[in-house]
Amino acid sequence: MPIYAYKCGACGFAKDQLQKISDPALTDCPQCGKPSFSKQLSAPGFQLKGSGWYATDFKSGTPAAAPSSTDAAPATTTDAP
Repeated sequence: MPIYAYKCGACGFAKDQLQKISDPALTDCPQCGKPSFSKQLSAPGFQLKGSGWYATDFKSGTPAAAPSSTDAAPATTTDAP
């Protein structure tokens, strides 16, 4: 079940509430009793597991497979006649 953050517009009281998604939103402030309780935006809490994500594969700044010097093409030189 998700945790929703609520804040009262009248008195400023804030509360986190564990609710089902299907439950109706709280409207009355438990502190002052006024119907000005509203949901607040908050950052979701999740983790990126496995490979293929920026945070796990590319964030370090080092390329995954750097070409080695033995795989490079031989240097070409032009001889002047």
